[in-house]
Amino acid sequence: METLKPHVAILASPGMGHLIPLLELAKRLVSLHGFSVLFFVQTTYSSVAQSQLLISLPDSPGLNIVELPPADVSDIPSHADADTRIGLVMRRSMPALETSLSDYGSAGPLSALIVDIFGTDAFDIAHKSGLPKYLFCTSSAAFLAYLLYLPMLHQQTEGEFCDLGGPIMIPGCAPIQIKDLNDAVKDRKSEGYRWFLHHVRRYKEADGILVNTWDELDWKSLRALREEDAFKQIPTPSVYPIGPLIKEVQTSLRGVECLLWLDKQPPKSVLFVSFGSGGSLSSAQVKELAWGLEQSQQRYLWVVRRPNDFTQSASFFSSGGNEDDGNPAEYLPVGFLDRTLDVGLVVPCWAPQVEILAHSSTGGFLTHCGWNSTLESLVHCVPMIAWPLYAEQRMNAPMLVDLRVAVRPIGAGDGVVGRKEVERVVRLVMEGVEGNELKAKTTQLRDSAIRTSTVGGIGYNLLCQVANDWKMALDRSLHVKGK
Repeated sequence: METLKPHVAILASPGMGHLIPLLELAKRLVSLHGFSVLFFVQTTYSSVAQSQLLISLPDSPGLNIVELPPADVSDIPSHADADTRIGLVMRRSMPALETSLSDYGSAGPLSALIVDIFGTDAFDIAHKSGLPKYLFCTSSAAFLAYLLYLPMLHQQTEGEFCDLGGPIMIPGCAPIQIKDLNDAVKDRKSEGYRWFLHHVRRYKEADGILVNTWDELDWKSLRALREEDAFKQIPTPSVYPIGPLIKEVQTSLRGVECLLWLDKQPPKSVLFVSFGSGGSLSSAQVKELAWGLEQSQQRYLWVVRRPNDFTQSASFFSSGGNEDDGNPAEYLPVGFLDRTLDVGLVVPCWAPQVEILAHSSTGGFLTHCGWNSTLESLVHCVPMIAWPLYAEQRMNAPMLVDLRVAVRPIGAGDGVVGRKEVERVVRLVMEGVEGNELKAKTTQLRDSAIRTSTVGGIGYNLLCQVANDWKMALDRSLHVKGK
């Protein structure tokens, strides 16, 4: 009997934070487990960064990128929040996804459909065809536990979560301070909250949940997901911590200007400053950050964007382009670039983050605490200054502080972190005794990440287990059909 190659379909929602780890999962399924992967991406709200990432992928006969046709978003107001926009785009792309899955079915029967946290409308397509459906949480197990428990919190709480007198309590997990809640749940009457709740209510329908983390990093929440009665009663599907899945270093980028600049700096001497693919700072905050970096007298490499005084996620749907960022001298303090010329480098809009974090001259990372950036920093053994901006980043920050791999600056009453505080935390990470302690703890987590990812490690074995389950499901399906 002819042996068919197993196929899986993966659906990514808009945003680099979802696309990158899903692509890394696809690569592993192809290279290590012999799968062919249909990888569906949205062209609606696609960014320059997304296009560049997809173009840069090496040719792989097992990885097929399928671009879904643009959805009609003409009726979505420009001021709509990200959760609403993503929710509408994903729902409106379902007919095209179903057609594409049917068209590609001739290449071989699918073993599973994998979606991220905003892709649960695709579960209906899986139901129709009897296809196993899996959720991939691209953030931490702590965030996953919060998402799974949110429907219960919704039932138990009257009024707004922000009006509660104390922190949000998730069984078996660290308390979540009200100020650290993601934006979507801060207004329960909003369209964004309705979309967010719509998705999290459906997570229990998954046949399994993959999560981009590992036991030593996320042990408390993973234990809660396995052992707490509250999660058993949901019921919570089986959870597989298969991380860390991060981008690999590309040697083809060695000639990039900022990497050549790093080559000339002493080991572990440079603070990398970046707020991810979508983050923005206010005008006042950009100036205070610049003054703090200058006063710290530390070497820095800063990826800057034009300030935005209205939202901290201004670049979420447009990351990678630099046409609107102009000349940094226009919005940095007068003379800053000249005064720090010998110790710093300012790069507009974008820089190769993984390559910078992996460089021997990088000794610290001032980060927005996006989960991809967090994992990249840990894997490359770089301690962090936690500066969250939006989404689940504010939940990630206290977790990193508790793990002793990051420090978090204290903002003023207006939310702006002043220059003296910037100077304090930069010096602490780059030259202080506490900085050495952060580096030691980061090294421990880096070593555990290597152990779990290599052959025989827990994360490696769990992905093998899931992949084998999919192959066995395919075999059973073919046997039933008499093939």
